Amino acid sequence: MQISHPISHPGAHAGFVQARDLLQRHRTEYARAYADFRWPALDRFNWALDYFDPMAQGNDAIALWIVEEDGSEARYSFADMAQRSARMANFLRAGGVARGDRVLLMLPNCIELWDAMLACIKLGAVMIPATTLLTPTDLQDRIVRGGVRHVICLPADTAKFHDLPQTIWTQVQGRFTAGSAPIGWTALAGAQTAAADFAPEADTRATDPLLLYFTSGTTSKPKLVLHTHQSYPVGALATMYWIGLQPGDVHWNISSPGWAKHAWSSFFAPWNAGAAIFAFNQSRFNAAATLQTLSRCGITTLCAPPTVWRMLIQEDLKRYPVKLRELVGAGEPLNPEVIERVRAAWGITIRDGYGQTETCALIGNSPGQPLKPGAMGRPMPGYRIRLVDVDGNSEEEGEVCVETEPRPTGLLVEYAGDAEKTAQVMHDGLYHTGDVAQRDADGYYTFVGRTDDVFKSSDYRISPFELESLLIEHPAVAEAAVVPCPDALRLTIPKAFVSCRVGFTPSAELARDILLFVRERAAPYKRIRRIEFFDLPKTISGKIRRVELRKIEIDRAAGVRGDLEFYEDDLPG
Repeated sequence: MQISHPISHPGAHAGFVQARDLLQRHRTEYARAYADFRWPALDRFNWALDYFDPMAQGNDAIALWIVEEDGSEARYSFADMAQRSARMANFLRAGGVARGDRVLLMLPNCIELWDAMLACIKLGAVMIPATTLLTPTDLQDRIVRGGVRHVICLPADTAKFHDLPQTIWTQVQGRFTAGSAPIGWTALAGAQTAAADFAPEADTRATDPLLLYFTSGTTSKPKLVLHTHQSYPVGALATMYWIGLQPGDVHWNISSPGWAKHAWSSFFAPWNAGAAIFAFNQSRFNAAATLQTLSRCGITTLCAPPTVWRMLIQEDLKRYPVKLRELVGAGEPLNPEVIERVRAAWGITIRDGYGQTETCALIGNSPGQPLKPGAMGRPMPGYRIRLVDVDGNSEEEGEVCVETEPRPTGLLVEYAGDAEKTAQVMHDGLYHTGDVAQRDADGYYTFVGRTDDVFKSSDYRISPFELESLLIEHPAVAEAAVVPCPDALRLTIPKAFVSCRVGFTPSAELARDILLFVRERAAPYKRIRRIEFFDLPKTISGKIRRVELRKIEIDRAAGVRGDLEFYEDDLPG
């Protein structure tokens, strides 16, 4: 059935597609793509109406493929998704969702998530994606600071909202569930009978708000990042380029809904390229099942965070006949040892990339380009990057900053409701990422650490990431985090918190072996002086909470050790 939207903007659509086509045409020609790419100039633009629906018209290629743990699966074409989302948009509008309303989306990888996202874009509603792991306290903060008026979640999560103070819960007018609806909630199944002919009530400006993301950092009150109808949909062209997506690809991004990376690689970037989005739902991550699914389903492009890659390489990768063409990693820098083990097994190099919730992909190793061990790549088309020191001077090592004159499309508007924090990162014609990197003579950037992670020991600058990369080369180490430990002589010394791989047991002998392993490979001033076997704390998006580990060291009284902590000076041998 034809999807009708009389208010549309073929000019905006054409400009977007031309920018997309240029990047795909020069997919392996970085210099040409970087020199020729220009962000499309947009005035009125609605990605779902002006791009997705025309692209999906009569298009029976797979757009979304969801596989469940029990082996059941569902596939939806682009034409299916255009029609489903039109019905969902009409259904939500009838349920009170209006242009500009803020909608909390707390769904897993189910079809209703993609239906609702497309529908919200068509309606002009503002999405606040959220992980299903949020607690009632988290939800209270998001509803209040996010100005939430509607909630979409699973039936199992509705009880979390009932625990909220009544004064807060009553501000939520629309309450929708993907499944059977408890009393007071509306089941999204009703959308299946809604009209398939959707007409928007008004134009969408490219600068209208579209997404509000609560950052997944280590602070107790995350910042609220505002993106528009162009900053993420159009900004994701850079993400598409970094991944190397092509029409017909089956792209699997191992990332949970609720985080910006899911919008990057499980929504905008693949569909910008005309590729299929793949999802595999597991109750608990299983490396062997993941590899079997990669092979069986013929996945062509894969993006996974470092934690997943570290788990995958503990399997015998050569046993799995994958059909992969592109491998990328994001979330945190990927250790060179992991990259090498995957390359040895599959003959494919994982290409690192870098970006933030506040941006799309900023820096990356794009397809077909020379790779340097440990480097996160070069600036993506559309971005000009500078490294600046504490005085704002350009250097070969410093804070990664994005030039904002002219302003690149794929950049946040502001931290909503917090002008002070916005001013802290947006000043002097730059967006300050808070990350430190080095740049070599060929223009490749290598991650050093966060501005608050890099520390000094005996006046030497210590990069936790460099030492962590060495640590996980040891056969016993699954993951590691290096933090400064207070020291009377050196100010601080490097201390490693490590978790063991399966088959290894923490002991004084193992601690000594790991410390000697690093000592033989690192400069003397980088020597790890203490090691503690520890269950590493993580954010709910899987990033190691180094701030929590630093606090442990600060709070411990002098001479007090952890239960499995060892000092290099008193180890056997």
